[in-house]
Order: sequence, then C-alpha cells, then structure tokens
Amino acid sequence: MKGTPQRFEDAIQKLYTAFYSGTLHPECCKQCAVGNILNHSESWKHFADDHGSLRLNYVGLVHQNLGRKFAGYSPLELLQIEAAFLKGCGYALPLRHHSKRPEKATDRDVLFGGLCAAIEKLCAMDSIENVMDYSRLFAQSPSEKLSLAI
Repeated sequence: MKGTPQRFEDAIQKLYTAFYSGTLHPECCKQCAVGNILNHSESWKHFADDHGSLRLNYVGLVHQNLGRKFAGYSPLELLQIEAAFLKGCGYALPLRHHSKRPEKATDRDVLFGGLCAAIEKLCAMDSIENVMDYSRLFAQSPSEKLSLAI
C-alpha cells in the first residue's frame, strides 16, 4: 500500500502469512500476533507479567524508556497489539488459567476475529484508515440507491 509505514506493511504481511499457513495460535507466544510479527520470537513475553496484559513490567519499562523498537514497535505497542488480538479471539484479559477463552483457539473464525482486531489496532497506531473495514463497500449515498421496478 502506498504511503504506509514499513513496520505496518511488514506486520500485515506476517499476520496474513501466519493466518493462511496455519501458524497463528493465540496461546503460543511464538505463534500469536506479536510472536509472528517478531519472526516467531518469544522474547517479547518478558515485557509483561501476564500474556495479554497492557502493563509493562520492569524489563518492559527499561526497554520502553530506552526507546527500543522491535520490528518498529515499542514494548507498549506490542502489548497493545497482542491484547487486541486476544480480545478479538474472545479471551478475557490478562490470559490466565481461569480466564474466559474460546472453546477452540485455532478455529478459523476465532482467529479471523483476532486478526481483524489486531489489524485495526495496527492501523490506529499508524493513523491509517482500517484496511479491514468493508462497510464502505456496502455504503450507498441517497443518489446511488437502486430503484426497484415492481
């Protein structure tokens, strides 16, 4: 897409590839949204104490305050992306053993909901119109309404 940041392009490509290749899994730190964005690395999980938390721990705060970026995203942005993905999949956050979760975490519909939520968050972070918003395809102005002959 023209005019979009490279980090956004890379993240979208990795999430798309993960979804269609079956390597997207919400409960695996290497295969979740952020794990895929970071090339199946789980190092990002040390930025928070709980999976799906939006609260940086000491390690996360150090990286955040030093201005470090991972695939172009700060530690706090990575936590926000992952939280959006998990919520979109139907998880109650932060993810713990007793937390609400979907019956089948790898169901295509569940993953698609998470994918859409993660992409919406990525778009918002870079001030891009949501690329997954298909409502414009069905929007019609009053002058474009179809008239039906009866």
